Amino acid sequence: MSAKSKLRGMTWDHPRGYECVVAASAAYERETGVSIQWDKRSLQAFADAPIDQLARDYDFIVLDHPHVGLIAEQGALLPLAPPQDSDAGMGGSPESYFWNGACWAYAIDAACQMAVCRPDLTDRLPHTWEDLSGPEGATFRAITPLLPVDAFDMMMTLVAGRGEENLPHGDDQFTSDANSIYALNILKALYRLGPSEAVSMNPIKVLEALSSTDEFAMSPCLFGYVNYARPGFRPRQLRYFDLPVSAQGGTRRAILGGAGIGVSAQTADPEAARSFAAWLASERVQSGVYLENEGQPANRHSWQAKRHDPAYRGFFEGGWSTMDNAWTRPRAPWFLGFVDDVCEMFPAFFLQDRDAEAFLAELNSAFRHHYKGK
Repeated sequence: MSAKSKLRGMTWDHPRGYECVVAASAAYERETGVSIQWDKRSLQAFADAPIDQLARDYDFIVLDHPHVGLIAEQGALLPLAPPQDSDAGMGGSPESYFWNGACWAYAIDAACQMAVCRPDLTDRLPHTWEDLSGPEGATFRAITPLLPVDAFDMMMTLVAGRGEENLPHGDDQFTSDANSIYALNILKALYRLGPSEAVSMNPIKVLEALSSTDEFAMSPCLFGYVNYARPGFRPRQLRYFDLPVSAQGGTRRAILGGAGIGVSAQTADPEAARSFAAWLASERVQSGVYLENEGQPANRHSWQAKRHDPAYRGFFEGGWSTMDNAWTRPRAPWFLGFVDDVCEMFPAFFLQDRDAEAFLAELNSAFRHHYKGK
């Protein structure tokens, strides 16, 4: 490795995605002399930007795991040595970056859909989805991010919570009729509890509203961010709690999120790049400079070490059970185009009060188009 290596990385635009890697890179440069410059893209671009294009300009790409099948097919990233610590995974995060027997990124950020509240405004929390969809639902003062991609992720979370996580359900339908209709009815009920603007809100916007105003007291399902549970990050501190379950029976099986760091196949210094990626995912870094600078670690030892720390327990303790039981959505190349189509459908489901059965028929038509053309 050259002591004068200069590398570039692309991450996403939030303190959780940017400040942590910048601070960690500064520490790494002091240790090794390797310089890493970071650029950032929006959260939407984080989900949408083609990895193969980013790999032409950057040595590192921070990415999410649904892209891993396409990444392997395109050869945009270098395969990495499997993580050495097999016990360091949280909620299946490391495994989500494996495809066709190869590791395409190291998990550096673990997340899933969780429930969150303002403890200064309420101590009454929903235990089931029916608590929210029933006659007393409005008393919870709930807001749910229903930006199309988040609404679809929540649909899958609800379906998985009823025991159906091996998706797709079959060659002709993505999820079973009964579980799909249940999930869509819960989503419609949550939409009616909150503002109509929720259809354009992602988790960050909802967390900002919860932590900066007194209008809402909780959100039953969004991707968790450790920052908002830390004292001083925003005017009001949030606390995470277990995701609700179905009153008809089921478990907490929240959809996995998070991020991994991949190494471009076009990097000029693969040895230096692979070394930094492994270093960033290590427990020492994840529990130290990464977490201390707004990062959200993927290392299980970091979660365990900070679980009862007063500065972080509102996230690590409150979200532990939900995160530990997270499940991984499909990652095959056909899935990304299917998600794009479903996201175009979701706003009308809420804003035009579309019938759940008709919406599901359209969703399954899009599924067959992408799945059978894979």
